[in-house]
Amino acid sequence: MDPGRKLIDPDRVAAAIDGLGDRAVIDEWAQRFSVVADPSRLALLVSIHYAREISVTDLAAVTGMTDTAVSQALRLLRAHGLVTTRRDGRVVRYRLADATVHELIHRVRPHAEQPAKDEQDR
Repeated sequence: MDPGRKLIDPDRVAAAIDGLGDRAVIDEWAQRFSVVADPSRLALLVSIHYAREISVTDLAAVTGMTDTAVSQALRLLRAHGLVTTRRDGRVVRYRLADATVHELIHRVRPHAEQPAKDEQDR
């Protein structure tokens, strides 16, 4: 910050500087948000979140993407530490690896409310 700059509210400026913290962390989160900002990748993350673990083939069926497109997107999501894998025989299943992304999905797409008891009986 320029020491000669006139401030309107120095206490708020100090609070903002403290909250901003390390610029490298801001840059890291900006990169994560740019990865998540793509609608196809976001759809994959939301699908993985609700399935808990899911294969490429099943993700392709859910999202309407090709297996190749899903694999390429998952490679990027994995490189950024947003998803991880678990091998189950010949099947590789993907799951969320980032707790913050898990929380963001809850804010963006909260769990659907359970239907009322009388609606379940219909």
